[in-house]
Amino acid sequence: MKIMNESKRMRTLGFFVLVVAVSVATNLTTNLISHNHESSNFQGNQLPVGYAKFAHAGNAMETDFTVAAELTVHAVVHVKTKTPVRSQQMEGFPNDPFFQYFFGVPKQNPNQQREMPMQEASGSGVIISNDGYIVTNNHVVDGSSEIEVTLNDKRTFKAKVIGTDPNTDIALIKIDAKDLPVIIFGNSDSLKVGEWVLAVGNPFNLTSTVTAGIVSAKARNINIINSQMKIESFIQTDAAVNPGNSGGALVNTRGELVGINTAIASQTGSYAGYAFAIPASIVQKVVADLRKYTVVQRAVLGIEIKDITSDLAKEKNLKTLEGAFVGKVGDESAAKKAGVKEGDIINNVNGVEVKSVSELQEQIGRYRPGDKITITILRDNKEQKLNVELKNRQGNFGVVTAQTGDEVLGGTFKEINDKTKQQLGVDYGVEVKTLSKGKLADQGVKPGFIILKINNQPIRTVSDVQDAYNEALNNGSQEKVLLIAGMYPNGKITYFAINLAE
Repeated sequence: MKIMNESKRMRTLGFFVLVVAVSVATNLTTNLISHNHESSNFQGNQLPVGYAKFAHAGNAMETDFTVAAELTVHAVVHVKTKTPVRSQQMEGFPNDPFFQYFFGVPKQNPNQQREMPMQEASGSGVIISNDGYIVTNNHVVDGSSEIEVTLNDKRTFKAKVIGTDPNTDIALIKIDAKDLPVIIFGNSDSLKVGEWVLAVGNPFNLTSTVTAGIVSAKARNINIINSQMKIESFIQTDAAVNPGNSGGALVNTRGELVGINTAIASQTGSYAGYAFAIPASIVQKVVADLRKYTVVQRAVLGIEIKDITSDLAKEKNLKTLEGAFVGKVGDESAAKKAGVKEGDIINNVNGVEVKSVSELQEQIGRYRPGDKITITILRDNKEQKLNVELKNRQGNFGVVTAQTGDEVLGGTFKEINDKTKQQLGVDYGVEVKTLSKGKLADQGVKPGFIILKINNQPIRTVSDVQDAYNEALNNGSQEKVLLIAGMYPNGKITYFAINLAE
C-alpha cells in the first residue's frame, strides 16, 4: 500500500476509502487513502511445516483460531516500498505532466541530474511458493522503485516485480530464497456467509498481526478499482483490517488462503467494521498468468452488461431480478458468434449460477482466450444453453504479451520502466515501440512517444491501449475518436486526435 504526498487530496468513493499505505517515514503527516490491503499453488510447493499436524484439528474445531494462525503467520510477509516523491504537484489534480503543463506548474528539466526524495510505505504479502513467489496488491507496489520484503523470522530480501494486474489489484513479486513457508490455496467458492475467517498482515507496521471475523457477504462490487476491465467480486468480512493489511492473507480455519485483503469501508481511513478481499479463485488465475506470461490473459465475452433493477425489469418486462442483463453485443465478439442477443439475461456459467454482474465477471475472469464454456441465458423468459469459445480483448484467441502486444493503429507498445518514470516524473505510461503504416504514423506520432492517457483514461499497460481502442470503436452512435495525451522522452507534451471513422 502506498501513501500519498501531503498535497494529495484524500479521495473517497462514497464511504469507501482506499487504504493505500502505512508510512514509515519519521514525522511524516499525510492523508491516508484507505485501500488495504494455478490452479492451486505452483507445482512443486511443499506444505507449510506442521500443516499435516494441524489438518485434522482444523476440521475438528472450526473455531480454534490457533490452528489457522500457526499455519499462516510465517508465510505472510512485510512489504516495504520506496517511491520517488513528486514535487510541485497540484493538489486535487492527477500527477501527469500534461496537467501540470496546462495549469502552468513549472516542470523540472528531465535531463537535470538530481537526487529524488523518496517516500517510504508498507503493506503485506503472501508467500505462495517455497522458491519465493509472493502475491500482494498492485497498489502496494505500484510506482515503487525499490521493494523490500521482511519475513516473519526477520530476514530481509530485495524483491522484483514479476507482473501486475490493475484490473484485479493483484501483483506478483519474487525474492531470491528457498524452502520458504507457504500458504496453500483454499476454495473461496465454498465459503459461506457466517463462516469464520482470519486476516493476517502488518497493520500500522505491527508485524504478524492476526484478527478474526466472519464472512459478511460475497460478490461485493464496491467500485474502487479504476480500470476499464476491472473485476470486482469481493469477499466482505468483519475481521479487523487496517492500513498495512493490504496484500495480506484472508484464511479459513484450516489455514487455507481464501482471499487477499484489499480494501476497507471507512470514513476515517481506519477500520470501521467492513473489509474486502479478492477471492482466491481470482487470485490463483491471475498469478498463474503473471508467472507464465507476465500479463493476465483476459478472456472476454464481448458484451455490455448491467445488473437487473426493479425499474429495468419493469421497462423490459423481465420476470426475474437475478442475472446479468445484456445491453449490447459487440461485432465479431465471442458472445455474438455463440448467439447471444441484446436483451438476454445470463444466469449461469459452466453450471455455476450468476445472479449479478460481479458474479458473471468473476466466473469469466477464471478463463483464458480459447477456452470453451457453456452459458445459460434467459430469452423471452425461456432458458437455453449456448456454447461459447472465449476471445481476448483483441478479438482473437492468441496470447497477449506485455512487451509487444498486438498491433493497434499501426503500432506496437511496451510499458515504461521505473527509470523512465523517475526521469519524466510520471507514475505510468506506455511507450510506442515501433510504427508501421497506420493512424498513429499518419498523425505524426514518432517511436518513443509515451502515451499517458487516451480519452482521459490512464494508460498503464499495453492492454489498456487496446481496451481504449475497442471502447472507442464500439461507441455506438457517438463519435469514434481517440484523444491521446502524452510526452516524448525530452519532456515535450504532445496531444493527438485520431478519428477512427475515417
